[in-house]
Amino acid sequence: MRLAFAGTPEFSATVLAALIGSGFTPEFVFTQPDRPQGRGLKLTASPVKKLAVANEITVLQPPTLKTDDSRAFLLTQQIDVLVVAAYGLILPPAILAWPRFGCLNVHASLLPRWRGAAPIQHALLAGDAKTGITLMQMDAGLDTGAMIAAREVPIKPDDTSGSLHETLAAVGAAMTIDALRHLKKTGALLASVPQDDALATYAAKIDKAQLCIDWSQDAAVIERAVRAFAPAPGAYTLLNAAPLKIWQATLLSDVPDAVPGTVLAARPQGIDIACRNSALRILELQPAGGKRQTVAAFLSGRTLQAGSRME
Repeated sequence: MRLAFAGTPEFSATVLAALIGSGFTPEFVFTQPDRPQGRGLKLTASPVKKLAVANEITVLQPPTLKTDDSRAFLLTQQIDVLVVAAYGLILPPAILAWPRFGCLNVHASLLPRWRGAAPIQHALLAGDAKTGITLMQMDAGLDTGAMIAAREVPIKPDDTSGSLHETLAAVGAAMTIDALRHLKKTGALLASVPQDDALATYAAKIDKAQLCIDWSQDAAVIERAVRAFAPAPGAYTLLNAAPLKIWQATLLSDVPDAVPGTVLAARPQGIDIACRNSALRILELQPAGGKRQTVAAFLSGRTLQAGSRME
């Protein structure tokens, strides 16, 4: 079979690496253009591009696929199937109709729940007990195509978006290889099932405003947000008008009689903060301009009094 692959972040690179390792090396890969990153804003290749280059696979980085010129080369190539995993660009109808067996999308949720750009983060924010991978035959809608296969993954109490990304990427890679082996053997994709649109929920791209902790919420909601935004971009609060990222926290059984955001105690084992009818203990954090560290390290040389406020 002649394959092509479209993807950009680490999630996509895990799927691509599995395809290469299983003998399904794509003819070419397309990924997002290099982006400026870091303090020096140096142009940096995506994880998918780095992997493709290391394996001597042709890389294409069109800034768009909406114009005839941007897809002219692609449409001259004979491709059986395009595997898409977190690519980041909308595929127009001309591309969707281009491969012989269409476009196979590896989506990190149990569709139709959490269609959209940030399904892993939204599953954590909502407190879902499970998530999973859905293989989908892409159509012109946003994650609305017929489902070829789905596999559940339980969400553990300590899962972060980072840990779920790793788990789901491995599951998605294995499912994609199974689907391609079936296609190679039978000449057809697995039977598909339409989604129930009435059950659909939308996982919008995470907005910067969502990263700022609202201490008037229940501690359980805040703790889920901390895990949803780790290891990046990080949930944060303000202490003495300076941003303070919170990387790990745990629920307390206390029901404090204090204004939400009030520091109840600051000890090496944790900083306890009042929330709405609940309390949260911060275990790991990162001050502005500093490194990620334990509370014990943070409090070394600092004084944080009970009664102080997180804003």
